[in-house]
Amino acid sequence: MAKVQLCNITVMDNPSPFLNPFQFEITFECIEELKEDLEWKMIYVGSAESEEYDQVLDSVFVGPIPEGKHMFVFQADPPNVSRIPENDAIGVTVVLLTCSYRSQEFIRVGYFINNEYSDPELKENLPSPPQFDKVIRNILASEPRVTRFKINWEETNPQENGAPIEQPNTGKSMTENDNNTSVDIPAFNENSNSWATMECS
Repeated sequence: MAKVQLCNITVMDNPSPFLNPFQFEITFECIEELKEDLEWKMIYVGSAESEEYDQVLDSVFVGPIPEGKHMFVFQADPPNVSRIPENDAIGVTVVLLTCSYRSQEFIRVGYFINNEYSDPELKENLPSPPQFDKVIRNILASEPRVTRFKINWEETNPQENGAPIEQPNTGKSMTENDNNTSVDIPAFNENSNSWATMECS
């Protein structure tokens, strides 16, 4: 059984200027004490054409973690704009949040992002090169895409790890408060990848 359940993610400062930091408030629950750290990563997908343009915005280690419910704010600087292909600078892309235990990724949450100019004239006549200081980043916080991977929480066994658990979505809920959007991340049991909401107590 998975020892960590993701309860909630709040997308903060959204929408915001492209050059502002990313901020996510993450709440998770440990079913039992974890003796080693969880590694969280934030990844910006620079282009849908190739992983070559993916940028790891930050990586943090959290732990050791006692049993119970925990919350932290994961903040990272915006991507290096020089590494984003010009044709992919404006429009839709993705930011990923991943979590691993003992170098085994067990959950991945993806959010679509819409980058666009706030100035109508720039929308009609896209400048070259892009003017990122005039771009607004809007994370589609109400539509997370969650993938959960089965891992070995005790000792690593490569033959048993890394297989995604898939099942049709059954729904999700979302509440909004000013510029912070709180999304109830789907809960999972050992044999489910449903979109049912979990409430941690």
